[in-house]
Amino acid sequence: MTSPVTPIHSRDNSFVKELRKLSHDSTAYRKQGRVWLEGDHLCRAALARGLRPEIAVFAESFWPQVPAEWAQAARKVVVLADALFADISGLESPARMGYLLEWLPGQEPQPGQATVVLDRVQDAGNVGSILRSAAAFGFTQVVALKGTAALWSQKVLRAGMGAHFGLHLVEGAEASALEALQVPLIVTSSHQGKLIQHTNLPWPCAWAMGHEGQGVGPAVEALAALQVRIGQPGGEESLNVAAAAAICLHASALAAAG
Repeated sequence: MTSPVTPIHSRDNSFVKELRKLSHDSTAYRKQGRVWLEGDHLCRAALARGLRPEIAVFAESFWPQVPAEWAQAARKVVVLADALFADISGLESPARMGYLLEWLPGQEPQPGQATVVLDRVQDAGNVGSILRSAAAFGFTQVVALKGTAALWSQKVLRAGMGAHFGLHLVEGAEASALEALQVPLIVTSSHQGKLIQHTNLPWPCAWAMGHEGQGVGPAVEALAALQVRIGQPGGEESLNVAAAAAICLHASALAAAG
């Protein structure tokens, strides 16, 4: 079935204005109830997970070359003049396509799931990288506490490289919500706890990754069943939170497999 096609050439078009906000305002998706996926990699990742976009958007010069399945995946198609697509794009080299997906707020943590808890992790690149590691190492849920970077912002989406679509994502949670996870909560420290390689890691579990400068907060630490540390024989004071998360999640995956 062919989706209806709407060409747009005006900067003042209301759809273009909404798209520009989604592309440049990190929390606009919460107000609009839609997420903007720019570029064929993110779009293909969404389709691979069985998601159906509301609207497919293509640059005018790319439209004649668009594979039929990319256009037919959406309920509606918009073709933007190339200059308009470049104007709304958040990329240095603008992509030639994007999808608009419905976004629903109010997700609740699911009990019994292997989970990553983000406690005020503020750098979007770190957040996206942690989501990518979570999906790679068999974690199915990410709970972002208040103060964490917006999970569906453009920077986090790009850093996540499609990991979003394989995870149950919860935003804006309070520390008290972690009690509903019903799995052991593990926190990391550079100075306290057993070395990770000498720890019997439970599965499933929840790993809490904290603020880049302050680490995990006291409210989360109070709920921890286990505290571990990552040995750093090179003498560095601490690891980047995304690097630390990758080490911890990989260690859990090995423990689960063994």
